[in-house]
Amino acid sequence: MADLIAKAPMDRRLADVIRPTVEGMGYELVRVRFQAGGKSMTVQIMAERASDGGMEVEDCAQLSRALSAALDVEDPIDGAYALEVSSPGIDRPLTRLKDFDRFEGWEARVETEELIDGQKRFKGILSGIDEEADEVLIEIDQGVVGLKFDWLADAKLILTDDLIAESLKARKAAGLAQDIDAAEFDEIEEDADNDADEDAKRAAN
Repeated sequence: MADLIAKAPMDRRLADVIRPTVEGMGYELVRVRFQAGGKSMTVQIMAERASDGGMEVEDCAQLSRALSAALDVEDPIDGAYALEVSSPGIDRPLTRLKDFDRFEGWEARVETEELIDGQKRFKGILSGIDEEADEVLIEIDQGVVGLKFDWLADAKLILTDDLIAESLKARKAAGLAQDIDAAEFDEIEEDADNDADEDAKRAAN
């Protein structure tokens, strides 16, 4: 089974260390990534509340303190590192089979490890899952295709105006602040540029 929560060996090791603390505090792991470049190392952790899928600044701060203590005890990393705990964001990564069911109807970009019918990248509308077949369903130009979850290398929602509006609506219904980080809007532009580049490359081929 593919593990999009923790891909690399160090990611999985860290996930094993922190998962009891995360789940014990009422959260779920969404993604764990260990990054080492030059003399700096960073542990990036995405999580959300198990009860409603939300994650506020206070949640991140509380979880960060607890995970820092847990990592100090287990000491899985040799050397100093930065710990970053965050919410999955609006254009969140999709790392669990249930994510594809939860976000049915929204646009996503999915990438597979190997070529499937001549392609690795699929962009379209999520159409739920086939739980018995362990498949993610996505509607692309050619129709709805089923991709085995075990085939996936990466997947995330595409940031759109509709997705932002839905996020704001949900936050308002929950009585939360309506602010969205400006960086998230920068990602809209980045995604749009990337989509244009990909379309141009396909047209050239």
